[in-house]
Amino acid sequence: MGIDGGPRTAVVIGAGVVGLSTAWFLQERGVEVTVVDRDGVASGASWGNAGWLSPGLAIPLNEPGVLRYGLRSLMDPAAPLHVPVTPDVRLWSFLTRFALNCGWKSWGRAVRANLPFNEECLEAFDVLTSNGVEAATVEAPIMAAFETPRQAVSLLHELQRINGSGLHIEYTALEGDDLARQAPQLSAHAKAGVRLDGQRYVDPGAFTRSLADSVVARGGTIRSGFRVTGVDEASGRLTVRSGAGDSVSADAVVLATGAWLNRLGKDWGVRVPVQAGRGYSFTVPTDQPVPGPIYLPAVRVACTPYQGKLRVAGTMEFRDADAPLYPKRVEAIIESARPLLAGVSWEERTDTWVGPRPVTPDGRPLIGATRAPGRYVAGGHGMWGFTHGPITGRMLAEQITTGKQPLALRDLDPTR
Repeated sequence: MGIDGGPRTAVVIGAGVVGLSTAWFLQERGVEVTVVDRDGVASGASWGNAGWLSPGLAIPLNEPGVLRYGLRSLMDPAAPLHVPVTPDVRLWSFLTRFALNCGWKSWGRAVRANLPFNEECLEAFDVLTSNGVEAATVEAPIMAAFETPRQAVSLLHELQRINGSGLHIEYTALEGDDLARQAPQLSAHAKAGVRLDGQRYVDPGAFTRSLADSVVARGGTIRSGFRVTGVDEASGRLTVRSGAGDSVSADAVVLATGAWLNRLGKDWGVRVPVQAGRGYSFTVPTDQPVPGPIYLPAVRVACTPYQGKLRVAGTMEFRDADAPLYPKRVEAIIESARPLLAGVSWEERTDTWVGPRPVTPDGRPLIGATRAPGRYVAGGHGMWGFTHGPITGRMLAEQITTGKQPLALRDLDPTR
């Protein structure tokens, strides 16, 4: 430990955007950091996601409409929200808890808990990009598109509720020629839209790798192929062990393993289950340059400019985090998005990917100290791990080094 009682060294388990952000901000506070990961940098959800930095859409999943929609589409393998028929008791236990939290009271609590993260998330990205992280963030509005003006009402009401919670989101409803001019990739079937201003996007894989490069340039160590099997304590030091017999010791350990968080976290007093909500993505060429992100709320599809093409991401599939990619889920995304998009070469898709997003049943992440001394958790962000990754790292680094829980983390206690 340091002279002031804070840790001098830390091990971060997980080399995604949340873990690497925590490592970076720990370095800002003088902590020597080692990051370990079973596969490598950006090997999980940090690579294939839509790359949105979108405080305007970082809305908890557990709103009542999702429950109604989920019950209707439960057994439909082509539905954007899909639960496979399975005897998995843990999955059904999670879904039961999730359903119990799909009310406006629980949803509102999750909105308020996420409010400080939405307010400060873009600033945290600016801190990184101004101090060694070379990947750029791109400012652009997100255009939500609908087949009818009536379909847009649900999103407009949701945005009104978010603004009522204290976060100010600027948005504009559009129809007809105004919509077509601002989003040339939308087809004639798109009759209504909502433009959300003040948003950004990134190439998520490139950003995460640049963040890793910055951690290493500042003296950190990143070890890939390190499959953690346990954490031992002796004489006030923590030792992280791997299945290959390797180990690394430090004063503090941070668990940032996304959808795999419960495998170690349950031994540290983390009682909230984290379920893999798997998302799929792929890349397709377009006839015209894509000016900014496009969101298709009715079919839960997010589209982002990506390396001169269009990355298409979607679906929420509650399945084991390590299950293989199911091609029918990709086909379902294409069939649902095709009517609303024009000039897209669907048959030339590349980079087809599936990755697990860590979903909690109450819509609140798990960030902070656990019941095991010196052990901390950062995860459970659902679909918004990239948007909230850097601000999570900054707040958690403050708690680790000072021993004081920031006010913003009180409702996100991982032992709740």
